[in-house]
Amino acid sequence: MEYRRLGNTGLQVSILSLGSWVTFNTQLDNQLAAECIEAAGEAGCNFFDNAEAYDGGKAETIMGQAFRDLGWERWSYVLTTKIYWGINGEVPNMKNTLNRKYLMQAIDGSLERLEHDFVDVLYCHRSDPNTPLEETVFAMSDIVSSGKATYWGTSEWNAEEIRGAIEIAEKHHLHKPVTEQSQYNLFERKKVEHEYSRLWADYRYGNTIWSPLASGLLTGKYKDGIPEDSRGALKGYEWLQDRFTNQAEVAKVENLRPIADRFGCTLAQLALAWATKHPMVSSVITGASRVSQVVQNFEALDVIPLITDEVDEEMRAIVKG
Repeated sequence: MEYRRLGNTGLQVSILSLGSWVTFNTQLDNQLAAECIEAAGEAGCNFFDNAEAYDGGKAETIMGQAFRDLGWERWSYVLTTKIYWGINGEVPNMKNTLNRKYLMQAIDGSLERLEHDFVDVLYCHRSDPNTPLEETVFAMSDIVSSGKATYWGTSEWNAEEIRGAIEIAEKHHLHKPVTEQSQYNLFERKKVEHEYSRLWADYRYGNTIWSPLASGLLTGKYKDGIPEDSRGALKGYEWLQDRFTNQAEVAKVENLRPIADRFGCTLAQLALAWATKHPMVSSVITGASRVSQVVQNFEALDVIPLITDEVDEEMRAIVKG
């Protein structure tokens, strides 16, 4: 396993990590979740990602119970979660906000569900145009100072918002955000490679990317339609079906297959390995609905050295084409 610094911090995170979006509770029960976490740990993974909004907090509960059952020492892994969306329904100050009241209560709720005293990284799951940025930065800094989070970061913020948060923190000598969590894959590259380029150059801002497989499209399993046991067939994820049935995008994925065959790997392993190559990427968050998928995903570590500049250009040309 390769370990990279999380942005400009001293924290080292595994280049491949395990997340809980869609899978925990929806596809994984407590025992299977623990088995997947254990398999990831055996592969060298030390970074595990969650969010309050994942299945209404149930993903946090399952992950917390898994760590309790595994009995791992707390220093041995990096645990993260995200807050913003809320899980208390249409209640004022408890939904889609980053105001101080919400943040201070949301972190307590997440820690209770996770059965942990602190998380290593607490993300603002989206930006909040209705709350002054200064209020959010002060609150997040206070959470770090309280010991309930070691670092804080952003998720799907634009570059201007992130820079504004950093500048406010620097002006007032507060804890700065240190990492983003944005979508990044062969089909979604603009934000990381262009919009965030100055953030990386100026601050070495990190990124723990999600959806490296474009929600599963880059696995190649949708070439003959939507399998019954796939994410595309899950209730509540119908919004993904347009992408999975987009024949032009499916064809591009199939055009990547000869490269995977050349390397003796799967399309998923090829896409995961490619996603690690950008210097801003601190960790690539993978997902899995069974242990065998965890094992296969982490075997992408062997493919990373094969993604040369020439191969990178070849893959980009195929997807763009």
